[in-house]
Amino acid sequence: MTKAFGGIRIVDSTHVLAGPFASYQLGVLGAEVIKVESPHSPDQARLQGSDRRMNDRGMGTSFMAQASNKKAIALDLKSEGGRKALLRLLETADVFVQNFRPGALDRLRLSYDDVRALNPRLIYCSISAFGATGPRREETGYDNVIQASSGMMAMTGYGDGQPLKSGAQLVDYGTGFAAAFAISAALFQREKTGVGQHIDVSMFDVALMLCSSHIAGLTWNGSRRRRAAGFASACP
Repeated sequence: MTKAFGGIRIVDSTHVLAGPFASYQLGVLGAEVIKVESPHSPDQARLQGSDRRMNDRGMGTSFMAQASNKKAIALDLKSEGGRKALLRLLETADVFVQNFRPGALDRLRLSYDDVRALNPRLIYCSISAFGATGPRREETGYDNVIQASSGMMAMTGYGDGQPLKSGAQLVDYGTGFAAAFAISAALFQREKTGVGQHIDVSMFDVALMLCSSHIAGLTWNGSRRRRAAGFASACP
């Protein structure tokens, strides 16, 4: 039986966790995923994991966890040859996922507008810490940074007043799920309109969404429940 995204081609130029996890979800559902990495600076997740020998081979468990069902190619996007090779791939693609700092691909003439001129049906998904617009657009951030800045860490702890990070990368995984869902919706909409679109996914926005019940209480009547000892999910 054909899987839901059979016949869909995704070019994945992401690294670490949130972006790779987004394309991994679609790959599990049948999409062809082509992972693009720099030959000079490959995905740093390749060097992370529980088996040092695998890390030394660039196949760490942190990388493998969301790398299955993917093909791979090395392209130097700062070179004209690498840039043109990526554009040739994107001409044949349905989805492009990238998590470079906002503006980085614009300077390489690989922005959404640049690519849309070649492939109007392309779904172009940008993932970043604080989104492609706004005063914090150029700031970078990882899961622990977003857990701290969103207030998640302040909601978690042992009642001693100290914030605590969740052991799992909740924001990275949440962002990956949110991006995969947004891409799915964009592909469905393309069936009706025939054209692609640009998706802007912010890790910070996803973190606030995950805290939505607490934020609703705060904005409704200023409720600020305090963290309780032994109750790690209580609100500050």
